[in-house]
Amino acid sequence: MTIAIETQDLTKRFGDVLAVDGLDLSVPSGTVYGFVGPNGAGKTTTIRMLTGLLQPDRGTARVDGVEATRRGKLAETLGYLPAEAPLYDELTGREQLQYAAQFRRLDDGDRVEQALVQYDLLDAADRRVEGYSTGMRRKLGLAQATLHEPSVLILDEPLNGLDPGATRTVRELVETVSDDGTAVMVSSHDLTTIESICDRVGIVSEGELVADERPDDLSTGDGDRDLETAVLELTDQ
Repeated sequence: MTIAIETQDLTKRFGDVLAVDGLDLSVPSGTVYGFVGPNGAGKTTTIRMLTGLLQPDRGTARVDGVEATRRGKLAETLGYLPAEAPLYDELTGREQLQYAAQFRRLDDGDRVEQALVQYDLLDAADRRVEGYSTGMRRKLGLAQATLHEPSVLILDEPLNGLDPGATRTVRELVETVSDDGTAVMVSSHDLTTIESICDRVGIVSEGELVADERPDDLSTGDGDRDLETAVLELTDQ
């Protein structure tokens, strides 16, 4: 079994605040891993260290065997969609993906067109991004993050602000890339979605991993204890 995301004793402090405290994660390839917890629990700090945007004070983080501190090498294997996708409003959807392809030195021009079809953006491909809805922007951001066919995909709150149709589309796309062997880490407050698409759920509280289980093992499934209740109990909220 190949481990796609791995941290050992990952630690980050900001002044007197211990944001991430000795975090140990292990996410196999092909797994959709939900990463949940209350605000301030350390989720975003962990993601920033996994993506190489922040250096840990102690411990290690590896993505598909690559040290997260090696950002150049990491970019070859990692796709990342932050809560606000890095898009240029003055570009069209097609131009945005062409720019991303050029930035990554991708020679295959067909890949942009394939992404527009896959993410249901072909009809809007020649419209400027500033006119895109929230759902369309999220899909364009996801297309951009997966354009280079990464082996690991990290999504930070990918469903925020989406209507039911766009939510369903994004969920289906996550399942598709996972079926292809990509490890997907989803940080979200939407526990219904986490429960429905994730193979495992990691719950973090005050910088520590307090649970790492299958969704069914965290909830009873009979209505007495759902995933939201489990999160509340484990994080003392």
